[in-house]
Parts: sequence; C-alpha cells; structure tokens
Amino acid sequence: MKKTLLFLFLISIFIPKIIAQKNDTIAAYYDKVEKSFKYETGKIALTEGEGTLNVPKGFKFLNAEQTQNVLSNLWGNPEDKTVLGSLVPDGKGVTHSNSWMFVISYQGDGFVKDDDAGDIDYDDLLKTMKEDVLAENEERKKGGYEEVQLVGWASKPYYDSNLKVLHWAKELKFGKDEANTLNYDLRVLGRKGMYNISAVAGMSELAEVKASIPGILKSVEFNDGHKYLDFDADTDTVAAWTIGGLVAGKVLAKVGFFAILAKFGKIIFLAIAAGFAAVRKFLFGKKDQVTTRPQEEETALLEENNSTEE
Repeated sequence: MKKTLLFLFLISIFIPKIIAQKNDTIAAYYDKVEKSFKYETGKIALTEGEGTLNVPKGFKFLNAEQTQNVLSNLWGNPEDKTVLGSLVPDGKGVTHSNSWMFVISYQGDGFVKDDDAGDIDYDDLLKTMKEDVLAENEERKKGGYEEVQLVGWASKPYYDSNLKVLHWAKELKFGKDEANTLNYDLRVLGRKGMYNISAVAGMSELAEVKASIPGILKSVEFNDGHKYLDFDADTDTVAAWTIGGLVAGKVLAKVGFFAILAKFGKIIFLAIAAGFAAVRKFLFGKKDQVTTRPQEEETALLEENNSTEE
C-alpha cells in the first residue's frame, strides 16, 4: 500500500515536468521531419499513365518516395508501391495532428465503360461493401493491422459525365479509435486506365476536403491521345468492371485491405511510448528491452528522414 501511495505521489509530481520536456522534444522532432520533405508546385509529369498533374491552388506536391515514407513510416499503413505522389494542403505539413493528403496512383487495366452510372442503387451497394470489408478483416489481422468497419457514406458517389470523373467518400472506423477515418476517393477515367486520387483524413476534416474537391477534379488530366474520348474500340482493352465496380472496390480486390488508407499516428505513438519509457526509467531505474525499443524505432525513423533530406 505504501509503495502504491509513493508511486502515485511521484507520478503527480514528476510526470507533468517530464511531459513538458517531452513535448518540446517531440515538437523539435516533428519540425525536423517536416523540414526534410521537399515539396513541389506547378505542372508535374506523372510517371505512369501518360498524365499531367497541375498542382491546384492551396496545395503542394510530394513525390512517390516521400509520400510512401509518410504513409508507411509516419502514418502506419502497409507499403503500396503504386503510389505516384500526393497533394498536401498548404500550411499543414504531414506531422500535424490535423494533417491530411490526397494520394495519387494509376491503374492501367483498360477503358472503364460508364453506361451504368445512372442506374446504380448506392444504398444497396453499400450493404455489399460492408460485408466485403468485414470479410477482409481476417487478412488485416494476419498482417498485424487493426480491423476496420465501413460505417457508411460520408459523401454519396457522383459521376461527372463531362469530366469523366467519379468521386465518393467513405467513413471508416479502425479498431477502437474514437475518431473515424475519412477516405474520399476520385477516379479520373482515361483511354487505357484511370488515376486514383484518395484523400486520407479524419472525419473532422470532411468539410475541408469537400471544399477542395472542385479544384482536385481538374488537377489531373490525361495527355492528348490518352483521354477518355480517345478510346478506340478496335485496338484498346475494355476493363472488366464499370462505374459500380469502381465504387464497390472490386477493381482493388487484388490488393485487398491495402486499398484502405488511414492516418494512424504511428509517429505520435512512438514519441509517447518513449516518454513513458523515460518516466519508468526515472522512477525505477530500469531499462529493459521492451522499454527502450520505441526510442530505438524513433531514432531509426529520424535517421531515415534525414537520409531522405540528403
């Protein structure tokens, strides 16, 4: 009993001081990580799909390697080598608590017919999608990732027949997270494939993300000869799915749960874990393998970002 009281007494005295010191360290670490990234603006030639990205006002571009670094090492997602880059809102960065981004990739599986665009019952489709997500959770657990639940539409699917762009938003719940995740998806259709533009954000950023959609819709375009209207039925391949299949995610079945992205805050977890390790060491004078591992991982992440900067 006396040991318990002593422990609580020491906690009440020293934890606020340690946390204050740790917050300064974390802030400095975040700042260094953020400064290691090299953003671009203007016109960007995309490395796949014969398309061009015109970075819209209010955004900056992060190339494929740096985007993958953010998604995997900072935000805790599985590696996805199809990523071509991302659009990050100005003034946010990728280490802020309210940061988010549009991730860009390309899928060259053929021309997507849009004949069914006006005939889809999206409420009925949502029920099937929820079942599919639940079925994929076993694979997520095997991969060491949290289960995910498809809560519903954050924005119902809409197909712009003039721009040949499909967009919709899903609300997702990962594990026991209190804050739900937002995946806002756009598909820019072309002659031989499509560009996938997916916003990885929290539901609290829904209004901000939706406000940016008009500019994002026109930010990626296929070069002349590769646009949707350039399709040649005699020579070009037709995709095995239509608009409904894109929304349902059937086209992404080959990658399964890897198609669902989130901002898990891995970098924040490591910093906090390192902070508790410092508390434990201070109070008990112990330094075991479990305690020191988060600090080692944090150092490894920092070194990795430093190499990116160089």
